[in-house]
Amino acid sequence: MSTFLLDSRQSTKGQCARQRPGGSGAAGGRTPIVRGRRPVEGRSEGAIGHVPVLATELVELLDLRPGQVAIDCTFGGGGHAQLVAQRLGSRGTLIAIDRDPLAEERFAELSSQVACSVRFIRASYAEALELLTEEGARADAVYFDLGMSSMQVDTRERGFSYSFQAPLDMRMDPGQKLDARAILANYDQRALTRLLRDFGEEKHAAAIARAIVNSRAQHPIESTSQLVDLINSAIPVPARFAGSHPAKRVFQALRIAVNDELGQLDRSLPLAFSLLRAGGVLAAISFHSLEDRRVKRFLAARARGCICPPDFPICACGREPEAQLVKNRAITPSASEVTRNPRAASARMRAARKLTEEEARP
Repeated sequence: MSTFLLDSRQSTKGQCARQRPGGSGAAGGRTPIVRGRRPVEGRSEGAIGHVPVLATELVELLDLRPGQVAIDCTFGGGGHAQLVAQRLGSRGTLIAIDRDPLAEERFAELSSQVACSVRFIRASYAEALELLTEEGARADAVYFDLGMSSMQVDTRERGFSYSFQAPLDMRMDPGQKLDARAILANYDQRALTRLLRDFGEEKHAAAIARAIVNSRAQHPIESTSQLVDLINSAIPVPARFAGSHPAKRVFQALRIAVNDELGQLDRSLPLAFSLLRAGGVLAAISFHSLEDRRVKRFLAARARGCICPPDFPICACGREPEAQLVKNRAITPSASEVTRNPRAASARMRAARKLTEEEARP
């Protein structure tokens, strides 16, 4: 885990400064790592070039004021962060989290363009939120843009996309050991079936898992195109042409497993909620039902009051709601946004406002 602290009001592009005492930097005597990084060679798209999903809706929903603190748990290309930073103003603080080194490069670019104090933590968002909890940090907004970012999909060599020929990698943190190739090489047929069914909601999970095991006995499965061909050969012909790409669910399942995305989310939601001040907002944008269900259930549990049986004449549990749902239903992209950015089509955003200063129960 590394942290990159920059007060953009006192620094120019390429210069780093330790955050001033009393800001949102490390507390309790910690000395954070402060470092800058050069932009990635050959990349012309900065934070501005990223197309954030539900950006206007998120910024309005968070309702941030100048001088407040926001935590972006999934910085990615920085599209949401840039808009949030504008709301925070010169007295505000933005804390950005991402485990992808490319996101850290984008952050270095963004930090020179915003007026607020900024901090970057390169780690998974569960690890980073645990660190912030230990530091005693407090925030007025915490938000997630779940799944993979556009820059990960479009960086072909990362192996996230079934549309490009590339090594089967799919690691959001290139430094971790587990990648998609290792899963395909080492999981037994039963484990592969369960993975594809549980993380990809793949109807043909058993057939695809059997094909993977049979194929790897002949030669290693190492490229995206190999896997796509294998999937096509394992499923019924009509399924190859019905609905979305036949490899979509398999790639989703592998990516989730490689990066422990659902485990990270389960650990992070209680941490994020506990970091909020009273009146602060927790928001999450999801792109498939596995994430959305977790967010929905977590927020609904925090917004629920009395849990006594319905036949009790009066409340005996004394439970009070910890949060209020901002909207009863998920917020979805407009038709015009989906036309401009087809990747937004499956997005769902949910949010709740914290009612009390007490920390949420995990």
